[in-house]
Amino acid sequence: MGKKVVAVIGAGTIGSDVALDLAINNYSTVLKDLSNKILKNAMEKIKNSYRFTIMMKKTESLPPLDEVMQRIKLSTDYNDFQEVDLVIENITEDFEVKKNLYLELKKVCRENVIYGVNTSCISITKIGALMPNPENVIGIHFMNPVPLSKLVEVVKGFHTADETVEKTKSFIKKLHKTCVIVND
Repeated sequence: MGKKVVAVIGAGTIGSDVALDLAINNYSTVLKDLSNKILKNAMEKIKNSYRFTIMMKKTESLPPLDEVMQRIKLSTDYNDFQEVDLVIENITEDFEVKKNLYLELKKVCRENVIYGVNTSCISITKIGALMPNPENVIGIHFMNPVPLSKLVEVVKGFHTADETVEKTKSFIKKLHKTCVIVND
């Protein structure tokens, strides 16, 4: 992930925390949701989560809040994903909704983008089948609260390439987390 640009779709609890964790770890982050109102609320969640993280991680130094916030770009437009290296999706656990999202993403994202699906009940292989490069689709399941949890479940779909798994493991390690790899 050379450019270190990550898109996060879904600005709910997990998505907001993922964006915060990425920004804390020096990733430029595009946080996307359906409306500016949702994104404004997400920024308040991020500020509160940052304060909580500072309180709980007393022994670690974190970058200042204003620096972290500058790394997060808010968006309601998938066209802002044209330069990202990794997409982490955190939307509802409804396959039809996810299907429409991935059909949209394949129109705007570069061919080599890795798609990290945050799901606990939908097959990564099924989502990968929607994409022209299913080898780039992998499950990335963050635990809550993301900035404090050290564990990430990585789910390898039937077509997920070993290279995608290795890049994902490296990415998670850069977040100071441990991954557990399971097969779909």
